[in-house]
Amino acid sequence: MEHKNVVPPAGAATRREFLKKTATVAAAVATTSLFKTPVYGQNQAPSTGRVIGANDRIVVGYIGIGGKPSNSPGMGMAHVESQKRAAAENNIAQAAVCDLYSTRVDLAKQSIGGDCAGFSDYRKLLERKDIDAVVIATHDIWHAQCSIDALNAGKHVYCEKPFTRYLGEAYEVRDVVKKTGKVFQLGSQGCTAAAWHKSAEMIRAGKIGQIVWGQGFYCRNNPKGEWNYSIDDKCTAANTDWDMWQGKAKQKVPFSPERFFRWRKFYPYCPGLLGDLVPHRLLPLMLATGNPEFPKRVVCIGTKNVHTDKGTPNAEEREVPEHLQLLAEFPSGLLLTITASTVNAKSPGFVIYGHKATLEIGTSGERLHLVPEKDFADDIDPENLDGLMPSEDVAAHEKNWFESIRANKTPNADVELAIRSQAVIALAEMSERMNVACLYDENARKITTGDGRELPALTYGTLPES
Repeated sequence: MEHKNVVPPAGAATRREFLKKTATVAAAVATTSLFKTPVYGQNQAPSTGRVIGANDRIVVGYIGIGGKPSNSPGMGMAHVESQKRAAAENNIAQAAVCDLYSTRVDLAKQSIGGDCAGFSDYRKLLERKDIDAVVIATHDIWHAQCSIDALNAGKHVYCEKPFTRYLGEAYEVRDVVKKTGKVFQLGSQGCTAAAWHKSAEMIRAGKIGQIVWGQGFYCRNNPKGEWNYSIDDKCTAANTDWDMWQGKAKQKVPFSPERFFRWRKFYPYCPGLLGDLVPHRLLPLMLATGNPEFPKRVVCIGTKNVHTDKGTPNAEEREVPEHLQLLAEFPSGLLLTITASTVNAKSPGFVIYGHKATLEIGTSGERLHLVPEKDFADDIDPENLDGLMPSEDVAAHEKNWFESIRANKTPNADVELAIRSQAVIALAEMSERMNVACLYDENARKITTGDGRELPALTYGTLPES
């Protein structure tokens, strides 16, 4: 890790040293059914699983495979291949894979090699007593149920973002994480990048004064329409469990390769940008504040006026926005704004603004610059931290999960950060789709509009497209 510190202006050091020796800095401490047969989360006592020592090999299973990383509609195969490359370093064994499309199961088994087992029903994979941990990379509507069942089966869980499809499910998963004591890591790999953690240290130490607001961006521009992944013409109703894939979604449709491969465009399976791109910026920014909070008020606006799906022949028009912006207010007074786009790739940058100084953060969490406000320049030293490692990287985030399992410690994107971010995402979806500002009482878990009208949280069947 390389730290390049800016030298303060001449004459400023003596006064600053005096201030540092005589002032006391107050630091805030970071806190940090569908099936006919039973599932682990219903009417079954949780299994504890084995205790994993520092030198024990961790046996891993994969629920949801996706395609190859180059054209994947999910992250599953990327996790399989990433963990295979680092299997010796992480001391893991890849034991089993599961997907509802049989071809993906075969590809993943071939990639792993050896006696890797394949399943079409994730519950059968969870019955394996030798499996210690699972990676869940399904589409969003299965995140909650698969996580709950895996935790109750005694498995540690790495679940791709977003945490869950709807807010109510998020509380259910958190309760099971607490009950089982298993290590839960959310797949927002930016949370392992060093700059966000260094930012939290600086903020807790009072280096930027009272935190005021932060901004983040994740913007792309795909002329053919984001998420219009290639459709495998070998995928049919005969080799895909379509009924199970649709899960709890109320809007049932006949087998649709468009929806199976391009599901991020459709509300019954995900909230679009809010579930895909926004978490990669929201979670690290919340982590960087040093004290992630539940939101107090959220407003979100989305647009869909470019119609990029016309760039891909025979592609269905998306239901979700092509561009959106959310604004979240937190009890401390902090405001966070996140912009996500699929129609313009320009990104202004990542910044956290304090009363006394500003933190400029590299897109991948690889650098951090502290810039004092002019009126506080005599009191605060500027700092430039460049070349911070690790930067945003899936393999580093996976390694953090494995290390946390062995040490029984809190991972970088733990369940408490996950549920707070999911509250922001859930309220943002409600705001955008229902054209309201959403106020949240975290203690009562109650959502109201600005005039005090209570709104039930969205869930399966609340809106026509769900």
